[in-house]
Amino acid sequence: MRTAAAVHLAAGSLLLTTLAAAPAGAGTPTAELRGTATAAARAAAEGIDFGPCPAGQELPGTVRCGTLRVPLDYARPDGEQISLTVSRVRATGKDPGGSGRAVPRQGSLVHNPGGPGATGMYFPMMGVLPEWKRVAAAYDLVGYAPRGVGRSAPLSCTDPGTFFEGPSTAPVHPSAAYKRERVARAEAYARGCAERTGDALRHYNSLNNARDLDVLRAALGENRLTFLGSSYGTYFGALYATLFPSHVRRMVFDSAVNPDPERIWYRNNLDQSAAFEDRWADFRAWAARHDAVYGLGNTAREVQDSYNRARARLAKEPAGGKVGPGQLQAAFLKAGYYDDHWPHRAHALSAYLKGDPAPLVEQAQEYPEAAAEAENARAVYLAVECNDAPWPTDWAVWDRDNTRLARRAPFETWGNVWTNLPCAYWRAPRQRPLDVRAGSGALPPTLILAAERDAAAPYDGALELHRRLAGSALVTERDAGSHGLAGGANACVHGHLEAYLLDGRVPGRRASCAPHPEPEPQPASADRRAAAARPAV
Repeated sequence: MRTAAAVHLAAGSLLLTTLAAAPAGAGTPTAELRGTATAAARAAAEGIDFGPCPAGQELPGTVRCGTLRVPLDYARPDGEQISLTVSRVRATGKDPGGSGRAVPRQGSLVHNPGGPGATGMYFPMMGVLPEWKRVAAAYDLVGYAPRGVGRSAPLSCTDPGTFFEGPSTAPVHPSAAYKRERVARAEAYARGCAERTGDALRHYNSLNNARDLDVLRAALGENRLTFLGSSYGTYFGALYATLFPSHVRRMVFDSAVNPDPERIWYRNNLDQSAAFEDRWADFRAWAARHDAVYGLGNTAREVQDSYNRARARLAKEPAGGKVGPGQLQAAFLKAGYYDDHWPHRAHALSAYLKGDPAPLVEQAQEYPEAAAEAENARAVYLAVECNDAPWPTDWAVWDRDNTRLARRAPFETWGNVWTNLPCAYWRAPRQRPLDVRAGSGALPPTLILAAERDAAAPYDGALELHRRLAGSALVTERDAGSHGLAGGANACVHGHLEAYLLDGRVPGRRASCAPHPEPEPQPASADRRAAAARPAV
């Protein structure tokens, strides 16, 4: 997961986030804004003492790490403090073209990869990649773990030792008994979050993530923030722009989620489930075009039949004793995020159906050593989304809405329900989402990057954010669906990103780029070599 997040600048879980106003009893918004100013002034005076990164972070020596103290509750800035971990690589100042000219430093570029629940600690490593060297010459690359994530006042809602339950089932049309079981598990998980975290749970939300970002800006010595937010990072980035417009220098919203208060978060997740069905169709059509390589069928329907056969077989006998229908579903969900997974997933499915389960086990099994990190990521994801906005508290509403949706979008609908259902039984106060807005002249130009067929952050979200932020520019990758475009495979999109970050140039109100090439199919031997070369995730 760490490697995937660093390469794609995106989170690996179902994302879609929202921001909110202060919960009842936690102080007025004015008090929290005053508290943010107090914390930012303190951070500006103290700075961040960067040094070697902890061994557990698995970061190279070129990356330096430090901690930032922020209030748990911004209405009480002198009360309990929590520590956020921060990573940085200084700007190289060197022209990567080899001219020998010095490149002027433009300050810090802070990144958040999404989630909620993803860490940005690995972002500074991006500067060694060719696509990022020009940006890394001009900017200190700064990543951090948001509150709750990793070492940053970490959250946990259940024993990580019991978190991975594979092999597991994933019924497309769950029975009433199965639904009752999942409701009971969701209630227990929400209860565990409340019992393990106590009153502090309410303070893990998108508004506080935006406030933490302003304190980080001050601690880095920046009068104005340059920020790259991917996926969920676009949501609290938009909150930041609404709360602190005068503190914005440049802001990139990469794979933007829909900030409409009415869609946070329940409706956004319905939209996401529908979009994953379309992206699943894209994968099946691609596999069908390459039937000569994979043998999964020469139509999308036949590819679906192959997948269904594998799912039924795994339900009877999990592959390697570890991979059941639930793990199969999770593996192919990742293919909905990134099309560079398509050749590997198609080969694994093909090999399994032909009697070789090894590639599927390798790609789909859950690794016990990753359980603590995965449990932490899910705890933060749910804390933020459940706290951010009201959710239906009647299971009948969830059951009605998703039963209808699953008739036309069966691929991910129920999986998304089970991920988010603890929010129906959440024990912390709910907030009202902030109305993200910026009028003409309130912000410098901002840049939105979006793919038309993005499933994790459906394209309507980028259109909505573009409408709400006056002066924003929207760059669209047509007929493509990879999630997280910054530094990716599309040179046109990357050119717009570089022009904006390095020169402040935006391409008018809207621009479009042709899609990046579809992945090439790989025969089994090539796929095995590629899989062996990738670190385990």
